[in-house]
This record gives sequence, structure tokens and C-alpha cells, in this order.
Amino acid sequence: MAAPTRPPANAFVAKVRKVYNSIGFSKGYNFVLWFIFAGAMLGFSLARMMFLDYTGVYCNPNSQGNGAGPGECFSYKSKAVYQIGIKLHLYTIIPASLLVVFQFVPFIRYKALLVHRMNGYIVTILAIIGTVGAIMIAPVAFGGSLMVRGWVGTMSIMFVGSLALAIWNIKTLQLEQHRAWMLRAWFYAGSIITIRLIMIISALVMSKNPTFQQPMLCYKIATFYDDTESLVTKYPQCKDLDAWVAVQGDMDGESPENISAALSLGFSLGIWMALAIHAIGVEVYLQLTPAETERLRKVSYQRQLERGFKNPGSSGLTADRLGDAERWSPGPDAVACPSVKRLDSDSSVPTA
Repeated sequence: MAAPTRPPANAFVAKVRKVYNSIGFSKGYNFVLWFIFAGAMLGFSLARMMFLDYTGVYCNPNSQGNGAGPGECFSYKSKAVYQIGIKLHLYTIIPASLLVVFQFVPFIRYKALLVHRMNGYIVTILAIIGTVGAIMIAPVAFGGSLMVRGWVGTMSIMFVGSLALAIWNIKTLQLEQHRAWMLRAWFYAGSIITIRLIMIISALVMSKNPTFQQPMLCYKIATFYDDTESLVTKYPQCKDLDAWVAVQGDMDGESPENISAALSLGFSLGIWMALAIHAIGVEVYLQLTPAETERLRKVSYQRQLERGFKNPGSSGLTADRLGDAERWSPGPDAVACPSVKRLDSDSSVPTA
């Protein structure tokens, strides 16, 4: 259990401190950040667990808003590769998002290191498979525009690339770099939650403006109508079901295709805004925790020295080894510092 760094200011703080100390946190602000971001990921993944019932919930036409967006399942069912892709994505990324929350619980990292490691491998494998599924459905997800496809590619590179760098650094015992890259990876992944918020808000706002329209295949629009006559009356071009028409994005529209168009337009906007917010946010957090980074590097130095690594303290992917930073020095107290978790630390990596 982490020890408090200073006496509590009042009785309320004392009670709250008992709560976060019991799960391994020693600083209140770290617990607050964990509670907000890990709690959001936990809540989001739990809310999406019902999507594992693909036919009964996710692609149930009678789900009344509790499944996929209007017309999305039509797109996924249009080709086997898309149906395999969405199932692959749902069945892996939802469990991964749930399990990763426990990777950032200090108590588990310090008291159950084997659980932390095994869970980490499971989460990483599931996340990579889920990313493959996302790439497979990119051509049809929320309209499959070039903006969506480009985002899926960018997000995949950033997410899998960060995971790969995190794994490489833990293999070389470069703990502070492992922490940084793992935080980056899951902050990027967490942008999917922010995307949903921006998507809904922007869809509601643009519904007030009739100029926002989304290209849509007539064959897809036809799934929203009971007969061809009603379809052709509203969209004369849809006499040919292979034709494309511009559908107004309107959350209060007369037909589900208007809602589908609004959500697709909102999604195209939200994906890039959310990714930028999360990418900047994680860098701000890392810049605000230099003391923890330095502490972990000293622990890395000791462990690498014990293992006989070349360049102890810089055996991983560090700026002084690969870039133009000044050569890092552990300082005179590094050898005397025991390789165990310091009581006032909230490291994302175990040090014992």
C-alpha cells in the first residue's frame, strides 16, 4: 500500500486517501485522473459488452437505437470481408478495453506482477486483432469516406506503433519509455469515446443546416423503405439501385437515412478532432510528470546494470542514444537507491 506524503487537510481528505491508498495510489491527483479516464474506458466497454451479441443486439433491426447506426449493418453484410471484420473488431477490442483498465491499477502492478504481465499480453494481442478488424471495415464504416479510411490508417499506425515501442522498451527494461508509449497507445484508443460525444453534438448542430449532405447508395437507402414506389418518390434517381444520391443529414429527419447521413457526417468530423485532443492531452500529462520519468529511468539503469546491458540507463529507445540529447547520467545516488517501489510513487510500471 502506498503511504501518504503529507497529513490530510481534513476528515474528508483522510477518508478519500484511504480509498485511493488501498488500490496503490499515493497522490490524489493521480487517482482523480485514473478515475476519470480509466472509469470512462471501463464504463464505455461495459456499455458495449452487449454488442458481443452480434445478431441479437448489434445488428438487430428492432434494437431501437441500442445497436449499430442506421444502415451500418447493411454495409457490413454487403461483403463477407466486412462482416468478418466487424465481428473481429467487436469480439476483441471490447474485451481489450475492459481488461486494459486493470493494467493501470497500481495495486495489481505491485502485488500481482504476473497478473499484470499476462493481462498485458492478452490485451495487446486482442488490441492488435481488433485493429485488423477495424482496417477491414474501413471502406464502409460510417459511409467509408476517404476521411474515415485515412483516420483508420492513421489511428492504426499510431496505436499499434505505440504498442510496439512500449513492448520493445519493456524488453530492454527501459521502464520510463514503456510507461510513456503505453500511455500514448491507450490515450489514442480512448479517443473513440470522445468521438461519440463530438459525433452526436455535431450531428445535432448540422441538422439545422440543410446544406450538409452525405452521398449514399440507393440500394442501402432502399432498406429503409417498405416499397420501391416510396423510395423513388423521394429519390427519383433510385430507379437504379446502383445509383448514388445526396442525403441530407438530419437527426430529426423523416426517414432513418437522414439520421444515418447525420451520424456519418458527424463521425467524419469527430474522428480527427478527438484524435488531436487525446494526442495533445497525453503529451501534456507526460510533460507534467518529469519526476516520475526520471525516477523510472534510474530504476531502469539499475536493472539494466544488473543484467549486464550495454549503455545502462539508455538500453532502450532513448533520446540520448538515438537522438541529439545530452548523455544521461544516473547521478551519485543511483547505485545506493534500492530497486523497489518508492512509497510516494504512482509509477505505471512495477519497480520490484
